[in-house]
Amino acid sequence: MTDAQHAVAPRPAGKPGQTAVVLVLGLAAMVVSMMQTLVVPILGIMQTDLGTSTANISWVTTATLLSAAVFTPLLGRFGDQHGKKPTLVGVLLVMIAGSVLAATTTSLTWLLVGRVMQGAATAIFPLALSVLREEIKPEKLHGAMALVSGTLAFGSGLALVGAGLLTQGADPDYHRVFWLAVGLAVVALAGVLFAVPASRAKSGGRTDWLGALALAALLVLLLLPISQGHEWGWTSGRTLGAFVGAVAMTAVWVFTELRVGEPMVDMKMFAHRPVLFTNLAGLLLGFAMFSQFIGVSYLVQMPEKITGYGFGASVLGASVVYLLPTTLVSLVGAQFGGLLVRRIGARFTLAAGACFGVIGFTWLTLAHDTTASVITAGMVIGLAISFGYASMPALIVAGVPPHQTGIANGINSISRSVGSAIASAVITSLLASKSVAHLPAGVPPLPAESQFTLSFAIAGAAFVAVVAVSLFGLTAAHSPRTQKAGKAPAADAADALETASV
Repeated sequence: MTDAQHAVAPRPAGKPGQTAVVLVLGLAAMVVSMMQTLVVPILGIMQTDLGTSTANISWVTTATLLSAAVFTPLLGRFGDQHGKKPTLVGVLLVMIAGSVLAATTTSLTWLLVGRVMQGAATAIFPLALSVLREEIKPEKLHGAMALVSGTLAFGSGLALVGAGLLTQGADPDYHRVFWLAVGLAVVALAGVLFAVPASRAKSGGRTDWLGALALAALLVLLLLPISQGHEWGWTSGRTLGAFVGAVAMTAVWVFTELRVGEPMVDMKMFAHRPVLFTNLAGLLLGFAMFSQFIGVSYLVQMPEKITGYGFGASVLGASVVYLLPTTLVSLVGAQFGGLLVRRIGARFTLAAGACFGVIGFTWLTLAHDTTASVITAGMVIGLAISFGYASMPALIVAGVPPHQTGIANGINSISRSVGSAIASAVITSLLASKSVAHLPAGVPPLPAESQFTLSFAIAGAAFVAVVAVSLFGLTAAHSPRTQKAGKAPAADAADALETASV
């Protein structure tokens, strides 16, 4: 089937309800991002209530990560083929069911099942971008994508705050946190049902189940040792064996996709330079963002009287005082990022954001001894994240035809998830590798301040790499003139992305 056959039907003139569509999809994307960080502040509470080990409770976060990696590309492709709205509705229903299960169970096994079901909700974000590309006028597309993308960072921070608030007191109950997820998901589902129109473009075709299984196996084999390597040991047989298996499964997946008539992931699209380097930027951005969340959260909770650094903040204080400003700036900054994409192009917006990231992490590296310094540096990093989230969907959409929007953005979401998983493993390992000397008797090992300094420096280096990717990896090949000449694969570039000049 040609790109012309996949072209979206003409958008009705003066079509009402576009603002409602954007707001509803923004809410749905926010709910998605909340699922990733919702449990972070309450892992200790869940471990105590369920009477399990630290290694076992870590699967509460790992299960969602693996589920997202498996289902996001599959459901993104399914939405392209069979309609975005029914896929969105189905994913939200699964997420609601998983949240209810997690909110009502006292079994670790069933809690993990619920978290797997919640992880499928990650597919909402690429589906939302597909809907925006189809429904929003070209001149408003980048602003709409920036708003929806900006809710990702905001949702991550809001989840930390909500979890902290709902588990305050002498007898904290983690089930309340999952009831919050249920309520927000129900509101998002109602919004999708009433505000999001039915898809006017469906590519159809068969589902590439073999390719989906190969990609799922590849991602599980890659992410599992990254997320569990600290517990297993980085040189243990199962860690190294999983990495070797991931390499082997990569070859199987590529071979499968090159042989299938209707592949789940078009290898030409996957290797297309703008898509490839945007995914690399996504991995680096995910790494830097999660490094800031984890690093700052741990840093400010360190007891200064014992360690000589830190602020002795509570979990709620760390979320509200130190991390919430970053997420608020990300939400507001995303709108300016959308304007910059229209004015200077997506790759220069990405480069500008990465420069802010370098400044923010340099600040944190050199001066993290006062509350004002940590908060202000975090806000600068929040601006960097917002510009990155605003520019990457524009780069992806400009590089692929309409019928590949869902799967392409799904892969980009996975690249950010992989980056976040790597950040979690790297930062956790760094903090555990060197402890404060001469701690009082009975005090558990606490990381030395130098490990935080090193963590922030590494995250800053990730943003330096994003600058290089933006300026040298991504080129002006995205320009509308080039696309109209047929040198880029996006058949509808002149219509959908006229403003995406890069």
